[in-house]
Amino acid sequence: MGEMIEVARSSVQTWECDQMGHMNVQFYVAKADEGMASLATALGLGHHAQQANGTVLVAREHHIRFHRELRPGAPFIVQGGVLRALTEGLEFYEEMRTIVPNEISATFFTRAEWCDQDTRGGLPLPTVALTKVAPLAIDLPPHGAPRGLDMTPPRPAPRLKDAERMGLITTYRGMVLPDYCDHAGFMTARHYMGRVSDAIPNLIAQTSGSDRSKSAIGGAALEYRFVYREPAHEGDVLVLKSGLKSVGEKTYVWCHWLFDAESGDCVATAEAVAVAMDLSQRKAIEIPESMRAGLEALIIPDLSV
Repeated sequence: MGEMIEVARSSVQTWECDQMGHMNVQFYVAKADEGMASLATALGLGHHAQQANGTVLVAREHHIRFHRELRPGAPFIVQGGVLRALTEGLEFYEEMRTIVPNEISATFFTRAEWCDQDTRGGLPLPTVALTKVAPLAIDLPPHGAPRGLDMTPPRPAPRLKDAERMGLITTYRGMVLPDYCDHAGFMTARHYMGRVSDAIPNLIAQTSGSDRSKSAIGGAALEYRFVYREPAHEGDVLVLKSGLKSVGEKTYVWCHWLFDAESGDCVATAEAVAVAMDLSQRKAIEIPESMRAGLEALIIPDLSV
């Protein structure tokens, strides 16, 4: 087995941080995408090769664990390697570490597919990539493995009418803006996560009656799984439906289903393990009993990614 290589290095910008005072989850996904681009380059599948052949490497699934928050100004490095080569793509592992001290902030598993740039249909992985996998091959470390989420095969893609029938609530509705998209007009992975992130204050308001902008108690995601179903395009109107899957001692799991509002097709499904957070002490807190009772009443059977 080889060793992980450096695939990204930068620092946290103020504009990448949210009302919790730490880097927003969508920018972790953006850094993982940058890292995947570096790994693709090391495999002979970089930007120039993609442009010459009308191809692109697209994330089809993400599993992310957030180990430590990143605050504005924090310098970090991302390292990664290849877990497995597939017929039409690759599985990557990346981890983000702070520079001082040298600690893991986040870990990423990505299942990516080699695709036609215009249709996003899968293509056979080029031979050149297969010949370069060995030096980049690594094993998934224990700290990158799933902890609070089940990585069983995802459910068949739901329809918008399924979400409405099951009682999931609308937490986001909006258009796919040009800034959300790559040069071919497809929404990037960062902005799938961004639509979910933007929905959370609305979710909290509708389920607990709390306005996050006026509360000393916030929340933080510990783990996410995203399954990208169909590409969203510039100009599409998307609607997010959310529901509570389960409640544990300290954590709870939300499911989010993202749909094309016009066709009713599902473009992505996601699960997230979340925890309540004391914003003054910057630490997770136990779920208050009064809050637990309200959460348990919201659980929807048969929810999954």
